[in-house]
Amino acid sequence: MGSARVSPQQPVEAGSWQSYTLIYTAGKFGIDDQGGVKLAFRTHSDMTPLQMDDPTAPGYLTVETSNNALIEVDISYKRNLRPWGHSITVLCKEFLKPGDEITFRVGDQRQGSPGVRTQTHIEAEHQFRITVDAFATVDYTPLEEDKQPFITIVPGKASVWKALLPTLRQVGQPFRFIVKPEDRWGNPSDQFTGVVSLKANNPIKGLPEKVTFNSGDFSVVLDDLVIDEEGDYHIDVLIDDAVVARSNPLRIKISSPFSHYWSDMHGQSGETIGSGSARDYFFFAKYRSFVDITGHQGNDFQITDDFWSEINSLTAEFNEEGKFLALPGYEWSGNTGLGGDHNVWYRTEGRPIYRSSRAIIRDKTRPESDCHDVTELFEALEGEDVLVVPHVGGRFADVTYAHDARVEPSVEVHSSWGTFDWIVHDALAMGYRIGIVAGSDGHKGRPGASYPGDAKFGSYGGLTCHLLPELTRDSLFKEFRQRHHYATTGCRLYLAAQMNYGQPAKIFFRNPSLGNDEHTLSQTAMMGDIVQTDQETATFSLDVLAHAPIEKIELYDGTKRIECIRPYSESDLGARYRISCKGQETRGRQRLVKWTASANLTGATIARIKATNFYNPDKQPELTSATCVEWTSVTTGGAQSIDLWVENETAGSSIDIRTNQGVMNIALADVTIDGTEVSCGGIDKALVIQRLPEQLNETQLSISRDVTIPAKGDSVIYARITLEDGHVAWTSPVYSFK
Repeated sequence: MGSARVSPQQPVEAGSWQSYTLIYTAGKFGIDDQGGVKLAFRTHSDMTPLQMDDPTAPGYLTVETSNNALIEVDISYKRNLRPWGHSITVLCKEFLKPGDEITFRVGDQRQGSPGVRTQTHIEAEHQFRITVDAFATVDYTPLEEDKQPFITIVPGKASVWKALLPTLRQVGQPFRFIVKPEDRWGNPSDQFTGVVSLKANNPIKGLPEKVTFNSGDFSVVLDDLVIDEEGDYHIDVLIDDAVVARSNPLRIKISSPFSHYWSDMHGQSGETIGSGSARDYFFFAKYRSFVDITGHQGNDFQITDDFWSEINSLTAEFNEEGKFLALPGYEWSGNTGLGGDHNVWYRTEGRPIYRSSRAIIRDKTRPESDCHDVTELFEALEGEDVLVVPHVGGRFADVTYAHDARVEPSVEVHSSWGTFDWIVHDALAMGYRIGIVAGSDGHKGRPGASYPGDAKFGSYGGLTCHLLPELTRDSLFKEFRQRHHYATTGCRLYLAAQMNYGQPAKIFFRNPSLGNDEHTLSQTAMMGDIVQTDQETATFSLDVLAHAPIEKIELYDGTKRIECIRPYSESDLGARYRISCKGQETRGRQRLVKWTASANLTGATIARIKATNFYNPDKQPELTSATCVEWTSVTTGGAQSIDLWVENETAGSSIDIRTNQGVMNIALADVTIDGTEVSCGGIDKALVIQRLPEQLNETQLSISRDVTIPAKGDSVIYARITLEDGHVAWTSPVYSFK
């Protein structure tokens, strides 16, 4: 079918502007007239969109033939076999002989175009995939894999520093501390050399004052640190006496039945819809993002029998009890009308894969194992040592369609796709007793540190904190089934939630609706527990310790918000106004909302601005004048916000907010602590403005509230915590009934 070559061949920096020249040489058959060639890129590459209309604009594409044959060129998205959704199709109106060439200039800079911005995530072999219709049959045949041209995409220079601690350990229990730099797009960077200083707020045994980064170092890992005193700890990272990072908080207790371990159990690699290899995926989780637990969730209809065996081999290789857990699993990817996306994880390797379909694989083995409906999947998994979690991805899981408490203890509230409180509310409205987890569903090969880049994935990937007595698969599966975990939008904060009863109550080991009455008696239950009591009331306690100031804590009883708690009051408010664009269009693939917005002040000026959840460094809000800020953004269920510190206010000062989704004009004096919201349609699409204190300071907050236990049904108490920096966390509910 021919050959192809691409230039430049040297490694290319992620997110850099380039021009690529790819030359396809026709093979033994040539190409008949009405045949053609496709040049494709992965669907989830966020390279600049291509165009052929403006030679001075980004993404300009030209295509020409060596024999001047007449051709037609089409640029399309999702009109090619997945995962190669970005496709350039060249239709040959005249034939090509063997040896004739087609030259693609992707980002042709010859007439003034800046080129194309390379995808923002690193990839060892970023393929320019060539398929050929040599016989004009519209049957495109790929070049052999070893003949497909590729480039290597590497990280840029260190731009942002991260410092990672565990969140809960005991006095005397060894732990590790990680310092790592990232480039401006969130890729781990190995381009810093020099010394960084470390400073803890209280003594930590084994912590040096300085560490050295050598060329090629992606991180420095300090193992076997120990703390002898109960308390809360953090570590600052300094370069030239300036703090470049502060770690997440670590709480040390004298004794605790649990420690905290962090997971991103949900993502894909290049063998399915993602980027990079599965081996690179597990390596990243263990040695780059430093999560404690991961799983690989490829779409089942793309997982061949050979790849399923490879996934199992890799999890067995990377799993290291006590240090790192790698779980075998996959994503059951049935259509939403048949249940929708569900993650499946096994405790051990060698278990079967029950596919929702074989849409783009040709394996014919064990067709009896196919489960086209999620109810069939639940039946097939009966007796398996397995965990299942519904989630919102391209397809969303319809939890109202089916649920099996035997295997499905929790639902996923957040991923790179967005924030979806509605799936939790759907489950609770159905009376399910579920926990709350989060993951990335990342497609860029970065589990545990999944940045959205410049793509329709508008959110940073989520994490789940597991409360475990030890880091083993047995412990994980036991505690996961009891919903002993909490979810975040990617931060690592400390949370503790419990319910206190005046007398011993039944704390069930599993959901008693399954007919299992095994329980213990206690006056205290933790998040996720299901409890039977004779009491009319109980006391819910929550302790939050975060890396950033706390904006608010919302308490829920099921789907009803019962209280909003802030560590400040009306009297603390200052001339700081937060404008938020939030929400989603639909529950399905078309959920993304594109915002084009401006805010103009009358009778006041803007001293400074600060953006929240704007992860694309090239698309930040801009202060265009002393009275105007402009921005573009995308939301997929969560929120992106701009804080304005206002000065020179006069009587009658107002703000006029104009967006393509909705508008708002309000006097600054009328902006309150609770905010004003303009609904913009969709599911929860809205424009919001609220007033905040000039500065938030409280990173720790403990609350205690009495709750009523109903005569019938469950009390379902959980907390949703929002931090000043936009991160959100959810505790799994405590279920109390009589």
